[in-house]
Amino acid sequence: MHACVHAFMLRGIDALACEVEVHLSEHGLPQICVVGLPDAAIRESVERVRRAIEASGFELPRHHVVVNLAPAGTRKEGPVYDLPIAMGLLFAGGTADPKRVEAPAQADWLIAGELALDGRLRPIRGAVSAALLARAHGRGVIVPVENALEASLVPGVRVIGARTLTEVVAFFRGEGEPGRAGEAVEVFEDVVTQRDAARDADRDWSDAPAVGLSPVDFRDIKGQAVAKRAMLIAAAGGHNALLLGPAGCGKTMLVRALAGILPPLQAEEALEVLRIGSCAGVECRTIPLRGKLDLPRPIRAPHHGASATAIVGGGPSGRPGEITLAHHGVLFLDELPEFRRDVLEALREPLEGGEVSIARASGSIRWPAMAMLVAAMNPTARGDRDSGARGARAMADYLGRVSGPILDRIDLHVEVRRVSARDLARLKPSGESAAMRDQVIAARGRALCRQGSTPNARLATSVLDRHCKLDGAGGELLTSGLDDLGLSARAYDKIRRVARTIADLAGESDINASSVAEAIQYRTLGGRTGG
Repeated sequence: MHACVHAFMLRGIDALACEVEVHLSEHGLPQICVVGLPDAAIRESVERVRRAIEASGFELPRHHVVVNLAPAGTRKEGPVYDLPIAMGLLFAGGTADPKRVEAPAQADWLIAGELALDGRLRPIRGAVSAALLARAHGRGVIVPVENALEASLVPGVRVIGARTLTEVVAFFRGEGEPGRAGEAVEVFEDVVTQRDAARDADRDWSDAPAVGLSPVDFRDIKGQAVAKRAMLIAAAGGHNALLLGPAGCGKTMLVRALAGILPPLQAEEALEVLRIGSCAGVECRTIPLRGKLDLPRPIRAPHHGASATAIVGGGPSGRPGEITLAHHGVLFLDELPEFRRDVLEALREPLEGGEVSIARASGSIRWPAMAMLVAAMNPTARGDRDSGARGARAMADYLGRVSGPILDRIDLHVEVRRVSARDLARLKPSGESAAMRDQVIAARGRALCRQGSTPNARLATSVLDRHCKLDGAGGELLTSGLDDLGLSARAYDKIRRVARTIADLAGESDINASSVAEAIQYRTLGGRTGG
């Protein structure tokens, strides 16, 4: 007696096909043996499966059982195989045989879920990637009901959310008609039920706040015209930025306001963000139910005591780090020099290449990491700048905690000054976030028509001459600035990318001297050249 159930295994954000083969033999002791490089969680699943089958009122086959997880040469991890193993046992033993002609065929479905001892299904990681895999093979997917909504946001795949093992067995027997009112099994066709769609029909999800920081309006920040302009440029081009200023000058508020002017995610970007959250086991706080995927851009703000593994990723299972969880969003590092040196140095390759590669004996795991880095720091360890030579030395020493190569990878170096009490009283609000967001979306639209979905900050060096054309005066100014400031070749290219964004904000096709001059001013900090 033999049965085969389609399942999946995760490698980064990708789901790979896996078959759970179950063979019952009358020869040998009545026991269950799992082969195919299972980890401890899968080996323990045998006991969970036994108890769940018994608690659900089904009879466990009294045979010698071999469960093979194919391909056998790849290590399998996690409790995601509980439900496939249980269904394989019930299929092989005849318990889940169809009772009706119209019952669904097991070969048409990918099955995944963790089992509780009483037969309930518990949520899993990677349901979105599993739905993508099922769609690629022309199958539907059965997952725990807690995962059904996120999986249903993948277009073109039928998703069934089940609460118990009994419901899944009833579905394959053809005893239920999922989707009808009162039925235990819910069916999610591409999006969700009409009831849920109507519930959120009036909400404008395109303006949903970014995850991680509560946004404020730029008009609530008095003064700081230069810093506001820098945040506008960063949002329009996806540029990394560093804010340097004394404690209490508004650096964190500027970052919170930045969250409110970021452009909406494109459909492909939103699906990647959803996949990462699903694979990492991070519940997405805001999932729209309106027939399209409108997620806010994520903003992650880890504490400066975080380890390199927490920021970049790694660990025994190769879990994603904060920079991956901020993919297509913002990674905010407050008190930048207080982060450990090894943590900051580990960010070099992700900031440059937009991905993290975690090497393991079984192979490399790649996580996307195209996040904007926005960092903030005080001028000195005391929190404020001192006058005279001693103050300059203290500032240089504190900034020296951040290596040159890291500063070189930050496009915008912005000095934020404290606004005096007199100016706070007389200054009028300026720079509404709604208007700034419109500017950002318009600039991104120009870039989209010119170079596709790649933001200006991520333009490859090989295409800079084509997309970042400088007029005569702009080219001369950039060349002289390179010599006068002693900038590196990387800084030279970053100035061109920033100037491209400034020109996009101005609606200009070519980059003029004014755009170059503004871009150059963002390469110095407190007298120290950022390049």
